[in-house]
Amino acid sequence: MEYKWTVLSNTTLGILIGMMNSTVLLIALPAIFRGININPLSPSSFSYLLWLLMGYGVTTSALVVSIGRFSDIYGRVKLYRLGFIIFTIGSILLSITPGSGDFAASELIAFRVVQAVGGSLLMANSVALITDAFPLTERGKALGLNQISGLLGSILGLIVGGILATANWRLVFIISVPFGIAGTIWSFKSLREISKPNRNEKIDIMGNIDFILGIILLLAGVTYALEPYKNSPMGWGNPEVIGLILSGFALLAAFPFIEMKVKYPMFRLELFKSRQFSAGIFAALLSGLAYGGLMITLVVLLQGIWLPLHGYSFAVTPLWAGIYMIPLMLGFVAFGPLSGALSDKYGARGLATGGMVLVFISFLLMMTLKYNFPYAEFAFFIFLAGAGNGLFVSPNTASIMNSVPSNHRGVASGMRSVMTNIANTTSIALYFSLLLSAFEAKLPGALYAGLISAGFPNNVAQMISKMPPTAALFAAFLGYNPMQAVLSNIPSLASQISNADPNSLNVVLSNTWFPKVIAPAFMYALRSVLVVSSIIVIIAAIASALRGKHNLDNNK
Repeated sequence: MEYKWTVLSNTTLGILIGMMNSTVLLIALPAIFRGININPLSPSSFSYLLWLLMGYGVTTSALVVSIGRFSDIYGRVKLYRLGFIIFTIGSILLSITPGSGDFAASELIAFRVVQAVGGSLLMANSVALITDAFPLTERGKALGLNQISGLLGSILGLIVGGILATANWRLVFIISVPFGIAGTIWSFKSLREISKPNRNEKIDIMGNIDFILGIILLLAGVTYALEPYKNSPMGWGNPEVIGLILSGFALLAAFPFIEMKVKYPMFRLELFKSRQFSAGIFAALLSGLAYGGLMITLVVLLQGIWLPLHGYSFAVTPLWAGIYMIPLMLGFVAFGPLSGALSDKYGARGLATGGMVLVFISFLLMMTLKYNFPYAEFAFFIFLAGAGNGLFVSPNTASIMNSVPSNHRGVASGMRSVMTNIANTTSIALYFSLLLSAFEAKLPGALYAGLISAGFPNNVAQMISKMPPTAALFAAFLGYNPMQAVLSNIPSLASQISNADPNSLNVVLSNTWFPKVIAPAFMYALRSVLVVSSIIVIIAAIASALRGKHNLDNNK
């Protein structure tokens, strides 16, 4: 086997386990919380839920640029191998997490951080290794094939996670261990350094500390903004959240000035003088902002509304939501390698720009959906979104990597990754914030009217209608009957509910009552999110179009 294909196959395994690990958790969270005896819907547990969902992305965002720079100095293969080792150790620790309750939840978050450190090492180096191994005329195709493995990992994670979680939540983490061991052994046996490390250069300590702290503070603020604060369902007005975000911005604003003063900067700002690099990075950031939260929002739509209305119990909706989201991934798989191969010949600008335009069209079509939509219509719309993203990602990545000198590919790959990770984490917060804002405006009145119609007394209807929007949203996301979860978490309602008409109670606790009540509010919120995302996508298309023409002489 030619060495370039060895590199591609090994890095493909790395991204496969990374993506599988991210989606497997989405499906398995209810089983994990039951396994450690925690109620994820209680206010005290909400931080654990958020950090298990968001902590991996925050950690990788903070580390990938620094790791990319270390790889340029000490060797990409060496740090890539270390990534497999640390990722495997993190997976083992997660699978044997001792104890229960708050202590076990804290351990899971800590072990996820360990796993994320390994994932950062893999992520920061895989694209650079492929770029090193493949000639300029084949990089787009290679990156497209690599991206397919990530999407296949996402599909496997959704399905395998749903199956394994029903048996034992620990299996969800054990599944990554054999892949990690195989990747470690294979990388030691087959990979070698092609690029020459810059061993004479020094580590930019101040730049690394400033950048890592800035990213952590910024994304921690964005994450904590999803927690309720006082009478608000979200924490954007919380002084601590504002302080974290402003501190993060201040540190990141200082980063360019630090880099201009040191002899061996962590990131060479002159890379942004390349229009292909700067436009590609900016387009990647905008694409992630618009697209990153889409999948999780549509999963909530399926789990909380569409699947229960079509006869699925809330307990099985996480697995089936993953299955029904497969067209989104198939669109990417169908067009990712094709666009990568075509970009090798024709350049990235037209393909990447066209991909963003296709995503824009898919968002417009999704705005027309009714809550009880025909599945074929929904599948076609999300397939278009996946296809548009597939057209964009490989050419855009190849354009970024082709625009930098070989001795800076590690840090360039890290910068691309950090932009994508920041965008995805922020996008999830943006999507949820808009959903929760719409719920806050629309849900209380809808719940009150629905409960009165079902025969509940006025005082009970008023009390239940004040349920936090986060409780409704995350109950559906975790596969709980939201009304059952809310009623069981309000002790003061117990005596009044016990005296309620059994028929009224059965109606409210049925699979279809809550979805019909929240559907108008949710669809209003979804359309609001899609409007904002559509604007961002158009800006991403413009940024992509401004990258300049394809130039095969840029980086031979």
